[in-house]
Amino acid sequence: MRIVNLNPDTDIGASSWFVDLEGHRLLMDSGVHPKREGRSSLPMFDLIKNEEVDAIALSHCHHDHVGALPVALRYFPKAHVLMSELSYFLIERVLHNSVNVMTRQRDEIGIKEYPLYSHDEVDDIAPLFQGFKYNREVEWAAFHKARAGLSSPTLEFFDAGHALGSAGMMIRGQKQTLFFTGDVSFRSQTILKGARFEDIKADVLIMETTRGDRAVPEGFTREAEVERLTQAMERVLKRKGCILIPTFALGRTQEILAHLALLTRSGRLKAQPIYIGGLGRVFTEIYDLESHRTHRQHSNLQLREALNLVVLEKGQIDKMKLSGGRIFVITAGMMSENTAAHDLALRMIGDERQAIFFVGYADPDTPGGRLKASKPGETFLFSGSGGEVTRRCELDDFDLTAHANRDELLNFVGQVSPHTVLLGHGGDVSRRWFEENIRSRYPKIKVIQPEPGKSVEV
Repeated sequence: MRIVNLNPDTDIGASSWFVDLEGHRLLMDSGVHPKREGRSSLPMFDLIKNEEVDAIALSHCHHDHVGALPVALRYFPKAHVLMSELSYFLIERVLHNSVNVMTRQRDEIGIKEYPLYSHDEVDDIAPLFQGFKYNREVEWAAFHKARAGLSSPTLEFFDAGHALGSAGMMIRGQKQTLFFTGDVSFRSQTILKGARFEDIKADVLIMETTRGDRAVPEGFTREAEVERLTQAMERVLKRKGCILIPTFALGRTQEILAHLALLTRSGRLKAQPIYIGGLGRVFTEIYDLESHRTHRQHSNLQLREALNLVVLEKGQIDKMKLSGGRIFVITAGMMSENTAAHDLALRMIGDERQAIFFVGYADPDTPGGRLKASKPGETFLFSGSGGEVTRRCELDDFDLTAHANRDELLNFVGQVSPHTVLLGHGGDVSRRWFEENIRSRYPKIKVIQPEPGKSVEV
């Protein structure tokens, strides 16, 4: 088995793995790097451009895992695209939104390479997409290879509990097996139940390491953290301040909306408009429509019915009065420039009545990351367009992650019992923690941190 890590960087970036298994070739994920721009954000497809890729399999529909799919299909036009059934309902909307975002970045900040693909190109590749139910084993080798009598490896998607449609992948060949975790949450969230990775065994494991740099505090529970958020919201609303919760449109938005819906149902939150973005509304609608197909809690909770969701129109943020206890659950989670979350935060940061509550990761080099690191009364550079600001608003960070903690993943390594583990999708500190602890606990397992673009034989 030959594996190449195509992420152009060593941190959480453009997830993409090339696998050559017994003469059959698979690309797992095709993401874009969230901190890079233009073609430098793409996986290193040039390294495998002469390979005959039979199929592309997607773990889930976040941009760092699927945002480069149309570009990948230029390199490998004969490959068919496999994903979970639930991801099938999301993928085209995700890619069309990516075109919109890149077009806006070209026009507003002058990135001439954008868009990297067009709406027409997304429409043209859509017939290649195939969605499969979890726990269904399918063959993925090219037809001409099967016709020639070569045995076909199989692929099976397992519910990863991270976001709607997220999946781990089991690749089975004649001699070896490979399991790829994708992004995984073993613990249940407000809506989605935890991953169903029971009884998984594999020879090779490719594992995310997102939270390897963060120990779980003693006594921490998700339930207590949710209650802490609830009390913070009650405190702000009592003083008639507004609340901004910056979120990612797929997954985090729906989890927060579900919490607000449950608070409204219990009477702890009065019925009131909840302001969201357009893409967040689209994905919320799909969460509702596909609730019967999803391994989730509160199966009958329809967010569009339980809440008065108001989609913010372009420019509306600048005109709204920030009084009376308004609640905003809007993208982008890292407050990138030229987003509603960025522009609203600019209005709220200097006002002590307002509150900004983070419920997910924000890279330190983004406006959200710089705001999260700021201290009360401190003046800091928020963004290029926003300039320097002085933070007077209430600010807090709530650990409601959709990623497994490091101890859970370390235990999972023991469950899978592979002969080799490849570490990816995490920073240097995170991957180093996993390597040291896997070697210590499971000394017979080989641990590899594959460098970008380097071919690994396992």
